[in-house]
Amino acid sequence: MRALDSGDLPTGLDTRSGLGYSFIVSKVVSSIPVSSSVLSDEYTFNDHNLMMKVLGPRSENLSVIGKELGVTVGQRGDTVYVKGDTDAVIAALRLIDQLALICKDGRRLKEADVLRGSRILLQDKDARLDHIFNDVVHVTTGKRLITPKGLAQKRYVDMIRNNDLTFAIGPAGTGKTYLAVALAISELMSQRKKRIILARPAVEAGERLGFLPGDMVDKINPYVRPLYDALHDMLDPDRTGAFIAQGQIEIAPLAFMRGRTLNDAFVILDEAQNTTREQMKMFLTRLGYSSKAVVTGDTSQIDLPGSITSGLVDAEHVLKDMEGIGFCRFTEVDVVRHPLVQDIIKAYADRGNGVTTRSDGDDDDDAHQS
Repeated sequence: MRALDSGDLPTGLDTRSGLGYSFIVSKVVSSIPVSSSVLSDEYTFNDHNLMMKVLGPRSENLSVIGKELGVTVGQRGDTVYVKGDTDAVIAALRLIDQLALICKDGRRLKEADVLRGSRILLQDKDARLDHIFNDVVHVTTGKRLITPKGLAQKRYVDMIRNNDLTFAIGPAGTGKTYLAVALAISELMSQRKKRIILARPAVEAGERLGFLPGDMVDKINPYVRPLYDALHDMLDPDRTGAFIAQGQIEIAPLAFMRGRTLNDAFVILDEAQNTTREQMKMFLTRLGYSSKAVVTGDTSQIDLPGSITSGLVDAEHVLKDMEGIGFCRFTEVDVVRHPLVQDIIKAYADRGNGVTTRSDGDDDDDAHQS
């Protein structure tokens, strides 16, 4: 793990530690082995205001750390006391130090931040939480910050930034579509791209447009509604309406992409597991100069007839080793909705590989907002 350079550190802070971890923001006062497997340790803040931001009102975040990591925690003055299994104590101290780094620039933490931070560090003890939680993808009209919520989302965001074509494959609730839309809006607002094109295949659970009531707009609206929801969550309705009226944002069924060349555009294909091979090839070959494309889908929720191979499954097989194309896979561990959603997805997966469920098509609010 890279500690900050001396110029990054506030004056007077010590980064030495006898625990095999270089503390970035503050220091551990002492390490007292209670037994061969139990450790009692302390973490002292050199800045009282910083401590308040990290621990939260009435030290609520401290209780979350204790419960999540299975350690006994307490506080006296600007010092936090931690006791428990040696590895758990070290994890708690590392988490407090990383949270302090996030808060250095004035940010206040929520309970969800602490929970996610602890789980990230359990996955990767060398992860830098500030590099994840402080990576602002987009600032909404309401001044909310959209940032990655975990390691997989951070890898996904970086992959989109560094590749012209990115595939995101995994269950609903992992932020695949939401983060892609946020990045697209950021590119449009900064004038790095001239337009956003959001597409979806208009086939779900055996339904066909011809059997739905209304004119063409009425028929396609249920399929593209989740994309509108994501846009409205990041832009005010007037701005969204203006972009659509001016052709800078276009939302349409995948079939409308045929015969087009998409230059200077950020293109997103959502629910791509419901494309055929031919449709996927058609979409991928629409990409023009100075354009970027993101393809999202969940291969466990394919609504195509059983004899038809999903274009998303086929594309992963054909393109997985091609330079300039990124593949980001999410699992139930990366779900950032209600905690029950992770358990539900895992339960269906455990019951058998042949079990599939229809997607709700809603990746809304699946990225970090502050």
